[in-house]
Amino acid sequence: MRIVMADSGVAFDGLTPLERPLGGAESAFIALAEALAQEGAEVAAYAAAARPMTHAGVRWRPNETLANERATRQLDCDLFIANRDPALMRVPLNPHRLAFWLHNPATFLSKPRFALRVLGRRPTLVFAGPSHAATAPFWARLLPCAQIPLGVETAFLETRRAAGTPPPRAVFASNPLRGLAPLTRLWRDKIRPAVPNAELHVFSGPQVYAAGGARSAAMRAVLAEAAQVPGVIMREPVAKPALAEALGSMRAMLYLGDPGETFCLAVAEAQAMGAPAVVRPVGAVGERVEHAITGTVAGDDKTFAEAAIRILTDDALWARQSRAALARRATLDWRIAARRFMALAADAAPAPVDLPPRRAAST
Repeated sequence: MRIVMADSGVAFDGLTPLERPLGGAESAFIALAEALAQEGAEVAAYAAAARPMTHAGVRWRPNETLANERATRQLDCDLFIANRDPALMRVPLNPHRLAFWLHNPATFLSKPRFALRVLGRRPTLVFAGPSHAATAPFWARLLPCAQIPLGVETAFLETRRAAGTPPPRAVFASNPLRGLAPLTRLWRDKIRPAVPNAELHVFSGPQVYAAGGARSAAMRAVLAEAAQVPGVIMREPVAKPALAEALGSMRAMLYLGDPGETFCLAVAEAQAMGAPAVVRPVGAVGERVEHAITGTVAGDDKTFAEAAIRILTDDALWARQSRAALARRATLDWRIAARRFMALAADAAPAPVDLPPRRAAST
């Protein structure tokens, strides 16, 4: 089976995760490409400024070469995966199956210019889960759709947790604009007064994201404010293998969630490393945690703070939830997602799936 994948965002390729931190959509693209290759597919991946090479079984090329390679028929394939950008629908190839892989809320498809590009090619729309699919416009029901949860990178499946019961050390490892400011206020006012020796380690920074101007400044402002809160330890974003090691020494992941979350790799990675998570059911975040088994899905800030205090102080609760999270790490293997993508190409006419009611816009 020959599979072509294309992305038009920030510059990256298969070596990038070993060199520097990378955003979730880019990390997912690389991980899926490598998992598809592991499953026996011939995979060609195109991304901005990708270095021409073959790595982990994936043939990487800069996406600027897409047009030339189409001319030489190198893009003939069983499945073309267009990653997050409707403009990739314009790539002039005729694969057996075309998949449009969405990472952000699908509300943007309501805009006519995007809707027309997608409807004109009639791809299979690939969502990460139920809450993600619920963001799709009504016309998505006219197209074949699939829900394929993401996986986590191999480092989070193979790295061993540090032995013993960790100290009261929590972690935040996401975009600082995704709830870090209210989290650090809860930490300052409710959580740390109850656990005076607790630490909140923040692995976050604008360098991971394609952010500039006002957005980058806003991120830096949130991080600067967080750095002033007692018990908050500011850490630089790190590559995935180093992050897996760090998560393996943490007591818990604390994350209030964000309406823009369609899967939340940060929580999935923490769960894979045996760190119970305390989250709010915002966006898809609540889907990553089995309530009262691998963490807590808190209905409000008061319940969130109480659950955070419990997981930081109750050794028996922590051990039980950590074991449960580790027992489920195999379900986060990217090869599971790869097989589901390959099934799209194998099926000549997938039946449309029922989408949940569209989620109301957040206010």
